[in-house]
Amino acid sequence: MAQNIYDDPKFFSGYSQLPRQVQGLAGAPEWPAIRALLPDVADKRVADLGCGFGWASRWFRENGAVSVLGLDLSRNMIDRARADTNDAAIEYRIADLNTLELPEAAFDLVYSALTFHYVRDFGRLMRMSHRALTHGGDLVFTIEHPIFMAAAHPHWIEDEDGRKTWPVNGYSTEGERRTNWFAEGVLKHHRTLATTINTLIGTGFTLHRIEEFAPTPDQVAAMPELVEEMERPMMLMVSAHKN
Repeated sequence: MAQNIYDDPKFFSGYSQLPRQVQGLAGAPEWPAIRALLPDVADKRVADLGCGFGWASRWFRENGAVSVLGLDLSRNMIDRARADTNDAAIEYRIADLNTLELPEAAFDLVYSALTFHYVRDFGRLMRMSHRALTHGGDLVFTIEHPIFMAAAHPHWIEDEDGRKTWPVNGYSTEGERRTNWFAEGVLKHHRTLATTINTLIGTGFTLHRIEEFAPTPDQVAAMPELVEEMERPMMLMVSAHKN
């Protein structure tokens, strides 16, 4: 079973105060870029893997999806999503993506935001997602960028000349990585960019678009702390298609 850090009271308290959890999709600087990767969701059946508070699940319905299945390992997340949702066409369930099995050809879109880096066996999850999609279906997901995950320090460091750098620690060594983020020892799984992309190709997906998210100048002006994300990619965005 995956580490369920989101049900840790200290972690969940801090996580719940993030702008993207207080403001929803409007508080996520990457949302416009994600939206550009998404297909038209009208009349689509959507699986939202790692649905969190249900912000994206509700957006899919508001934009015409016929049904949404939101899945998350965390009881805290699912309870909050259910409390904030009044829509019989959205179903929320507790599920571990490490062992999840979805019905074959049951969805037109499989979506996930910042969740797959918690999954140990990415290949198994992609094969399952491919089977769960209809022919012509789409996979859209975001993960922590492998370069960001492999950073030796959570913030840049300056050399004696004042130049900022982002040390990277063992980028080519894949496997478990532990970070301290609202709680100690948060477990993630590092994979290189090549492994991520080649896994999708090997599964049978056709790549549609890949983005390495960086905030716009207007976003940096509005949220100066985002300037760090101009120095190295924090998020990898992928859109793929099942022919």
